[in-house]
Amino acid sequence: MAQHNDLGKQGEEKALTFLEEQGYQIVIANWQEHKFEIDIIAIDNNEIVFVEVKTRATDFFGSPEEAVTIPKQQHLIEGANYYLEQNEIDLNARFDVIAIVMSEKNIVINHIKDAFSAF
Repeated sequence: MAQHNDLGKQGEEKALTFLEEQGYQIVIANWQEHKFEIDIIAIDNNEIVFVEVKTRATDFFGSPEEAVTIPKQQHLIEGANYYLEQNEIDLNARFDVIAIVMSEKNIVINHIKDAFSAF
């Protein structure tokens, strides 16, 4: 497996632990169906939260959250709509981004709640 895949996997594990510590109920991690993929789906109070996790070893070339571009957001929104319809879920939905910079010396987690909305 490529080193960046290992880093991404480690970041997703850190994000899951972080969310659980914040009281989120994890529904599923790494949900995939058809062309859609969502890193984490969780419940926070009475909202279903679709979480995109971006992990980098450094922020030298920009912060991880900058990688959640408009096309990526649109794809996540489509995937979330598909998930909600297929599972007949009637909860308010929210899109969060967890940006992680994970170097050998430390880990910085930036949880951006309601990072973008369906438009």
